[in-house]
Order: sequence, then structure tokens, then C-alpha cells
Amino acid sequence: MNMSQEMNSNVEKSRIGRRDFIRKTIALAGGVSVVAGASASGFGIGGEGLPQPKTGIVADFVKYKGASGEMKAFEARPNREGKFPAVIVVHENRGLQPHIQEVTKRMAQEGFLALAPDGLSPQGGTPENDDEKARTMITNLNRETTIKDFVAAVEYLKTHPRSTGKVGCTGFSWGGAMTNYVAVNSPDLLAAVPYYGSQPPAPEVTKIKASMLLHYAENDSRINMGIPQYEEALRKANVQFTTFIYPGTSHAFNNDTNPDRYNKEAATLAWKRTVDFFKEKLK
Repeated sequence: MNMSQEMNSNVEKSRIGRRDFIRKTIALAGGVSVVAGASASGFGIGGEGLPQPKTGIVADFVKYKGASGEMKAFEARPNREGKFPAVIVVHENRGLQPHIQEVTKRMAQEGFLALAPDGLSPQGGTPENDDEKARTMITNLNRETTIKDFVAAVEYLKTHPRSTGKVGCTGFSWGGAMTNYVAVNSPDLLAAVPYYGSQPPAPEVTKIKASMLLHYAENDSRINMGIPQYEEALRKANVQFTTFIYPGTSHAFNNDTNPDRYNKEAATLAWKRTVDFFKEKLK
């Protein structure tokens, strides 16, 4: 199986019956699984959905050393003195597109030092305005080296002069899967929030030290079939986790540049939960 297949590049649209995933809240070995109501009342930014940062941050492209060599990345932080908890933002299977840069800015506006690595750096970086080419490039990445490239971002942020040394990671789709693998492979990661990401094999889950917040779409059959096994492995490994499944949503519901998939209410609620989680775990 190539990296694209294993790490969530193409997702089926077939509908999952809600009865398969609507379950009572449970709390076993630190794990919690709940179905999330999609209403974002009281959770939005001024009632307008996800925040759109315009001021108060500084952002630029940077480079750091990865396993495959020099990694390009987009970095953003609050425009004020001090050190900040750090968050890695992992892109979808189209590379470091403007949308992910915008999400990175949003994270900075929430008070974090945010870094979005370009996973396609070994191939010269994400091509401009060419999603199809980027998806093809993703399939040609070496899986193990790519994971190490993102794990290297943890060390980069941990030792960053504007960082408190506390690092979390979030990602979407392909990036959600990568977030899971960063959690598996980095004992220094304190918190991870994968959005609709495929899950690592159960034996690897025992290596996770980070607290986990898992976001899933209700109508996402290929990804969701791995939820029960993942939750069971997390419980056995005594990993603290919470699972949210958002009713009426499809894969990529957070992407507000994709009108066919974007769900404003669910995205706003998931974002609020993500930010609150990082503020709690990285304080």
C-alpha cells in the first residue's frame, strides 16, 4: 500500500449509519468517546464561524532541518513580546496551500507559535495552484522519512527562542493521519488533535505519550471503520483521549475553501474545542 492510500488521500463518500457510532459517553482508562452536537451556538467568534486573523500576528516562511534535509515551513506567532506554546499544523494531501497558511495564522491569533511544515519540501515544495500535481507528489513521498520530517518539527519548536518548549500538533485528512504518527513517534509531543485522520496500527499506539483529541466526520466510512480499534488501543495504553464525531458532516468538513464539504457549525465547534484543548495541555 502506498503512502497516499495508507495516509488518507482519497476518502469514500459512502454514508455511515449513525447507529454504528452514536454511543454513550464512556470513561475507561482515561478515554472518552462522545458524539458531538453540530450546533456551535456560543462557540463561534462573534457568531461568524472560524476567526479570520487580520492583525496582531507576524508570519513568514522559515526553514528547519528534517530527516530528508532542509524543510520549508510557514510560521506565525502573536505580534508581542514573550514566549508561546507551540503547535504544528499539518496540511492535507495537496501540500502547504494558502488555506493551511490561513489556519496557521488563526492558530497564532489564538496565542500560539504555529508552524506548518511543507511535507513536499524534499520534492522542491508545494507547487503553486496545482492540486493534482501536489497529490501526485504526496504519493511519491517515503513514508518513514516523511514522518521523521514532521517529528523534527517538534524539536524545532521545542527549542525555538519564542517557544515555551511545550508542543502540540494538529492536522487535517492526510495531515490528520500524520498527526497520529507524530504522536506515535515523538515522546516530546504533549497534545495531538487529528481531524478525520487514519489511525496507526494498534501495536504502535503504545508509544503515544501525548493527550489526544480526535475529530471525525459522521459520513466518512473508510476512516471511521478504524475508530473502535484505535480507541481500544488508546485505552489499553492508558492514553488520555476524547473522540468527537460530528453529525451530518463529511470528510474535510473543516476546510472553508471547499464548499462541497465545509460545515460551518461543526468546523467552528471543533476549532473551539481544539484551541481550548491546546490551551489546557500546553499551559
